[in-house]
Amino acid sequence: MATPALLTAVDSTNHVHLIVGSNPLAGARCNRALEVGAVPKIIAPEDAQIHYALAKKIEDGKVEWIKREFRDADLTNLGREEVDNVVDAVFVTTAGKGSLSTHISTLCRRLRIPVNVADAPNLCTFTLLSTHSSGPLQIGVTTSGKGCKLASRIRREIASALPSDLGTAVERLGTIRRRIWEEDHATEMSMDLEAEEEDAGQNAQFNKLITPTDLEAARNRRMRWLSQICEYWPLRRLAAITDADVDAVLASYSEESAVVASTPLLSPGALDSRSRKGRIILAGSGPGHPDLLTGLTLKAIRGADVILADKLVPAPVLDLIPRRTPVHIARKFPGNAEAAQEELLSLGLAAAKQGQTVLRLKQGDPYLYGRGAEEYDFFRREGFEVSVLPGITSALSAPLFAKIPVTHRAVSDQVLICTGTGRKGAAPDPPVYLANQTCVFLMSLHRLSALIDSLVAEGKNYPKTTPCAVIERASCTDQRVIRSTLEYVCAAVEEEGSRPPGLLVVGLACEVLEKNHQKWVVEEGFNGFDNLGEGSLDELSAELRGAT
Repeated sequence: MATPALLTAVDSTNHVHLIVGSNPLAGARCNRALEVGAVPKIIAPEDAQIHYALAKKIEDGKVEWIKREFRDADLTNLGREEVDNVVDAVFVTTAGKGSLSTHISTLCRRLRIPVNVADAPNLCTFTLLSTHSSGPLQIGVTTSGKGCKLASRIRREIASALPSDLGTAVERLGTIRRRIWEEDHATEMSMDLEAEEEDAGQNAQFNKLITPTDLEAARNRRMRWLSQICEYWPLRRLAAITDADVDAVLASYSEESAVVASTPLLSPGALDSRSRKGRIILAGSGPGHPDLLTGLTLKAIRGADVILADKLVPAPVLDLIPRRTPVHIARKFPGNAEAAQEELLSLGLAAAKQGQTVLRLKQGDPYLYGRGAEEYDFFRREGFEVSVLPGITSALSAPLFAKIPVTHRAVSDQVLICTGTGRKGAAPDPPVYLANQTCVFLMSLHRLSALIDSLVAEGKNYPKTTPCAVIERASCTDQRVIRSTLEYVCAAVEEEGSRPPGLLVVGLACEVLEKNHQKWVVEEGFNGFDNLGEGSLDELSAELRGAT
């Protein structure tokens, strides 16, 4: 087994980093040098091809370009005056173990100058770590030259497991340690001064409450407490400490309280309640059938503290909600849509502020005419984490269940998903007719007549003979499909009645698999999963639902 390297953190402020080469790696080395406060100097011939990012830094005066080949004297002439012009580190970015790389490495070793040679671990006296930085906190990973990509992957895994604001917590805990030392030092100086005054014949203070022994005990107790919380407290609890907490800790150790029995300086329960910050989940419930939920959404349903559901989320999906979980159904009806939306947002915000996980369960997919982005932005502005889980949209699945392939070779090579209802009930502007296009109109049945009139009107030019289909309650047991044309579809819906939620599919794709030679045809029911045989989705659903 190889001998492990000594990992160190070097203060590189104003150090000279000599970089041999002008390729993208040289640019990366310059960036790293600038990040740590060093002075990067590039050595490369005048006709060398300079990476554009590096060229910009040279142009801005952040990097010095020495336009010639490397010389041995560069190692002892280009550094800082205070170290006799010896450079502080050398990076050779030209690939491999060429003669120049070997020569520079040998010189640097002789002069005890740290050297790093790209793709040549045996020529290096040091390697750079893949680092994660958060304020004063730096975490470095090295594979000792065995694979920088793997080191980067490990670093990302470690960083993702840490609280996002841990660096700030490190800063605050460091502040506590520094101020404890400063206050103790100031107190000791004050006591020394009082002792000198007494020796000089000044009046002494009687019945002193604080003795040097008391101060030493208080200091030890403070430092011991600080060491214990750093060692044993969960990182998420440390990350929850605020500036006000720091002030409270230091104030609790005034001279008057230095000999009082210790009490908890910071309430672990209070800090944990901060870290248990509520979160919001926006999830799509799919077109209707519970077996079409994603596994993530089912897990969210089971684990949520509060569920806020759209009015159109079907009963079989709501039946999956554990009985212990409070459920609020949106009270949306004509004229009350905005008020109902505000009510749900208010309920979600109140629950999140109590540290609860709120599931906003939406019909179909959250972002497809579901106002998901609006809700995401609302809760994010309130300071809460928001997760979005996709749902199978009825815009694509409902035609499938109605035996309509929205794209089909030589018939339809594009799909357009539209709304049949504009904002606040206004009529939307429908697309112009294209024979090779399938249009799916969501939320369109309550104003179907106006929509059809706009489609067949001059300018949009849809032929009245264009096949279409109304699909209602897709994938549910009471699914209904009305196959017709633009000429007769309104009469069909008026005669058959409405069964929301539903959508309208328009285009020649409607007749690829099912021909219709009548004014309209009505098809009732859905049995799309009945022929899957043993181990069907019904059994899987029952297994997933478990004890809900």
